[in-house]
Amino acid sequence: MKKSIYILFLVITTAVCFVSCNDEWKEEQFVQMASFKSNPTAQGVTWCYVRYNAEGKVRFNLPIIMSGSTPNAKNRTIHIGLDPDTLARLNQEQYGHRQELYFRQLDNKYYTMPQTVDVPAGVSTVTVPVDFKLGDLDQADKWVLPLQILNDASYDYQANPNKYYRRTMLRITPFNDYSGEYGGTLYKIFLEGDTEPLTLNTYRTFVVDDKTIFLYAGIRDIDYLDRKKYKVFIRFTNDNIDIQKKKLEVWSDNLDNKFKLGAAQSYYTRDEAWDAKLPYLKHVYTTLFLSYEFEDYTTIPGQRLKYKVEGTLSMQRDLNTLIPDEDQQIQW
Repeated sequence: MKKSIYILFLVITTAVCFVSCNDEWKEEQFVQMASFKSNPTAQGVTWCYVRYNAEGKVRFNLPIIMSGSTPNAKNRTIHIGLDPDTLARLNQEQYGHRQELYFRQLDNKYYTMPQTVDVPAGVSTVTVPVDFKLGDLDQADKWVLPLQILNDASYDYQANPNKYYRRTMLRITPFNDYSGEYGGTLYKIFLEGDTEPLTLNTYRTFVVDDKTIFLYAGIRDIDYLDRKKYKVFIRFTNDNIDIQKKKLEVWSDNLDNKFKLGAAQSYYTRDEAWDAKLPYLKHVYTTLFLSYEFEDYTTIPGQRLKYKVEGTLSMQRDLNTLIPDEDQQIQW
């Protein structure tokens, strides 16, 4: 009898605990706070990819989330503003007093966005429409749009105090079908008199227009102070060299670096293939073959270092075809 009563007591206690556990999840377990949804790099910036459009505006939808264990309970109006102070601190942390390497704040002539966004009750995620017009923006500089969620006692929300949730440093990156990061292990740079080439694992290319990109000659990248003197422009044509290869037009805008084309014709190929395991995923492969020469006249004052460059750069772009918007298909 005592054993039966004991078992009954355990059953009742367990049931009460179970009901209590379920009931507690009906209440909010945390403070509901407004946060940006962004993924900062080690440098503290979030890559913001927008399709290049010389004429019209391109919209980027920046997500804002109301965090918590339950859905957002009421209508809220989130206030958004610029955050130049955080950008200044970020530049100090990354580059110290090397101001010539700093991220630059995007001028307001290149974008428009609302100062507030409404979050209806029952909705936990909304987007802020940022309209960019970047047709003449020089990609040789590192442009950032620094934003923050504003906080005030009079507002109907609390901003997340975490640095990377309340603030986002959008690294503005226009793209076209050919821009992006290329593998460079087969792209060989020979200093005159040397037999062993210089190489880099990756090379980033930047947008000029729909059919044109640029990169930096040799092993320079966007953190070289003299990089603007060594731009190599690459235009993609429809002129066939053979069945697979199409001609590239390659040039420099600086006569002082003595740029000239190499003996071999520069060209590109583009191929597509569906993923073997994910039937909705399409791979687009772009390969560039470049052949040119140039002189480095800034590294050592009074001396000119002659370089010959020849080899291939390769990029793979993955597209999720389940997404109807082609620009949103790219898996960066």
